[in-house]
Amino acid sequence: MISDNEAFDQFISEYRWAVLTTLRQSGSPVSSVVAYARDGDELVVSTPGLTFKRKTLEKDSRVNLCVITNEEPFNFVSIEGDVTIENEDLVRNTRLVFKNIENTGFQEPEDFEGWLESQQRVILRIKPTRVYGVIR
Repeated sequence: MISDNEAFDQFISEYRWAVLTTLRQSGSPVSSVVAYARDGDELVVSTPGLTFKRKTLEKDSRVNLCVITNEEPFNFVSIEGDVTIENEDLVRNTRLVFKNIENTGFQEPEDFEGWLESQQRVILRIKPTRVYGVIR
């Protein structure tokens, strides 16, 4: 389980979009919307390797991933954690994320492995340290 609170844990499994917040070198936060997936008791995000979020995470691995609903009342669960940047097992981990968004009309690129390479994709693996939220 990612959270001892069963409702939070189920919420994390049920949804697929989140706001990922990282910290600039100055300490100020910067956020972006990402798709994520569970991998056991951790979360994975696939991102192009040259993104700002990857660069900030190389300097400070702390993140907040705020999982949100797609409709009112806009419940949320936030996961604070530490990130490791992975360059291995990209196919499996990226497919976990893509499986989680398959109902959005997203289609996997035809030359999947070539696409991963051309994007210089990496996996951001989040190890949760604190989980909180509001579910109405």
